[in-house]
Amino acid sequence: MARTIINNIVIKDYKNETYFDFCKYTSIRFFEILYFEKGSGSLKINGNTIAYKDNTIFVFIPDDVYVITVDTATTVTTIKFLKSFFNSSRDLNSKLPVNNWFRQLEGILYNENHQLRTLDFEDKSEKENLTSLINLVTKESKKKKSYDIFIIENSLSVILHLIARNMRIKATSSVIKKTSSKIQDIINHIQINIYDSEMLTTKNLAEEFNISENYFGQYFKKSMDISIKKYILNYKLKLVETRIKYTDMQFSEIAIELDFTDASHLNKTFQSYKGMTIGAYKEQLKEN
Repeated sequence: MARTIINNIVIKDYKNETYFDFCKYTSIRFFEILYFEKGSGSLKINGNTIAYKDNTIFVFIPDDVYVITVDTATTVTTIKFLKSFFNSSRDLNSKLPVNNWFRQLEGILYNENHQLRTLDFEDKSEKENLTSLINLVTKESKKKKSYDIFIIENSLSVILHLIARNMRIKATSSVIKKTSSKIQDIINHIQINIYDSEMLTTKNLAEEFNISENYFGQYFKKSMDISIKKYILNYKLKLVETRIKYTDMQFSEIAIELDFTDASHLNKTFQSYKGMTIGAYKEQLKEN
């Protein structure tokens, strides 16, 4: 596993540079974290332009294309997860790191609320923790043969968790009608435990958040304009979309992991949700 990680993740840093050409990994990149420690300039991302400055973080998904224009000498770190990492190394029974890492990333992959890919943190300490971990991974990876895979593996896991959690909170807060920390916590709980159906029963959710079981469904629908059952199903189907689009998983594998009866059940449910079968959706992706 150590060799798989090192061979399929590119970690590089650049000190006080005025020109960058490391976008060349775009065609084989699955996910990328770009941390500007200092400097100023702009990024043209998918045709849109946004400024960067000291202590700015961006994330990119497979189809993103960006170009950096430097105004002042810039120090930047890039961490690129290559496509081969998630396709050739995936193991549904694996706890760490590949499968869990993909599960962290998939919530980012379907999230369309961050078109410019910049990360904004409500909690300053979370951003500080994230940048410290990025620096730690970079320094450790430079040791070449003497690197400690435990440090790299676990630091990357926490980095992805922090990014995913931040984006979940941002995405959810944009659709909640009324300010409610409890409903935010419920949404986070659902998304984190989406692979454990027992954790997501109305009874368990009601107990977890100290709400009457009889009232829980009404409370959720009032806050989110959708039933709890429908929200969970829709979230699963969004994850199905990301797996079809970004992995080589078989339909039967996706069905098992997301707790559908079988591939046929998944396909029928997906068709009701998307208006087309999984096969038709996959063909449409090839054409685009």
